[in-house]
Amino acid sequence: MPAGTQHYSGAVHVERLPYSVGRFGLGSIALILALLAIVALGISAYTRQFEAGEIVTGMRDIGTMGGAAWGLYIAFVVYFVGVSFAGITVAALIRLLNLTHLRPLSRMAELLTIISLILAGLSILADLGQPLRGIINLFQYARPQSPFFGTFSLVISGYLFASLVYFYLDGRRDAAHCARLPSRLRWFYRLWAAGYRGTAGEQARHHRASFYLAIGILPLLITAHSTLGFVFGLQVGRPGWFSALQAPGFVILAGISGIGLLIAIAAILRVVLDAREQLPLPVFSWLGTLLMLLTATYLYFLIVDWLTTTYQGQEHEARLTAAMLSGSFAWLYWLSVGSLLLAFLLLFGQFLTGRANLTLIVASGLVVNVAAIGKRYLIVVPSQIQGTLLPYPPGSYSPTQVEYGVILGLLALGVLLYTLFMKLFPIIEIPEPGHGG
Repeated sequence: MPAGTQHYSGAVHVERLPYSVGRFGLGSIALILALLAIVALGISAYTRQFEAGEIVTGMRDIGTMGGAAWGLYIAFVVYFVGVSFAGITVAALIRLLNLTHLRPLSRMAELLTIISLILAGLSILADLGQPLRGIINLFQYARPQSPFFGTFSLVISGYLFASLVYFYLDGRRDAAHCARLPSRLRWFYRLWAAGYRGTAGEQARHHRASFYLAIGILPLLITAHSTLGFVFGLQVGRPGWFSALQAPGFVILAGISGIGLLIAIAAILRVVLDAREQLPLPVFSWLGTLLMLLTATYLYFLIVDWLTTTYQGQEHEARLTAAMLSGSFAWLYWLSVGSLLLAFLLLFGQFLTGRANLTLIVASGLVVNVAAIGKRYLIVVPSQIQGTLLPYPPGSYSPTQVEYGVILGLLALGVLLYTLFMKLFPIIEIPEPGHGG
């Protein structure tokens, strides 16, 4: 669909909001209703957990109760934060490196970051037995030198705030454009535009502010995701976690899951919004090449970790590795590794031949997200029930319907927020006059 839709009625010319903004068809209404129903199921599941306590989940204390204190919720905290990494990273790189051919990806990537961070925060609250007390204790007893403090304050707060500011500045020009068009949302666009007129001075200030904000965001991203890795990697009493590869591994896997999901979102919007001109095949080829490089790097990390633990690992490390390679977690481990390897081979084959295939690129993006979820689960759970240094027998953990319900509700909420925003604001940047559209 072009950037603006023109409708003629006799001699009257009316320009409509671009990219189906403000217009709801039967398909979009059905999707929104279905998502609301799933969100309601998630709320119902969490209500049951809130009233009965975490006994309705599969989580139990480590050791004496033979369980895992962190489970599916924390695995998805790591996943959601990881997905957020690629969104704002791509947007910042587009700004810093002037990758004009990728500009249509910028806003959809920024929105992916914001929604993912919101879902990560909600996942943390779901994991807390008493979320309000947890929030109060964060201010009363938090230790700034702790990785946990860095995760909550830097990742969820500072990272989200910086992303929101960048998102707001990036959208002011389009908000001003939409405010000039007749619609029921004109008040919203005027509020967002905040008097923006598009003068040369305003454009220069926006360019400077966005440029320096992008410079500041990139090191913040690396620090934030490394800090999340340190939550696990600095726990010396937990085999499988204490590793120098945890922080860089978290960063790389975050890029993999985020880029893969961004590819899938862009492909869907390419069809739904008829945006083949704005999202041509070279855009997906560029993302696919980046995904290939990140996947190759993470596979190298897996090989290094596997060789280290199998060749010179201590008793507890060896026991944990055996559980991953041939024990109760083997199916998930090899599914994750096989998915990463499959995606790499699909993308590498296209790279060698120089012929990009959109279907294979999208399939690779989806496959690596299956692997990313599996790897996050394998990072969180096995070390708690298989790797303790104390003389406790191996434990067990299985998510319950309540946990699955809450996570499913959060995923539906993410899709719902993304869909609703697309009906409020152009998800693809409106081209400037004279630049096509």
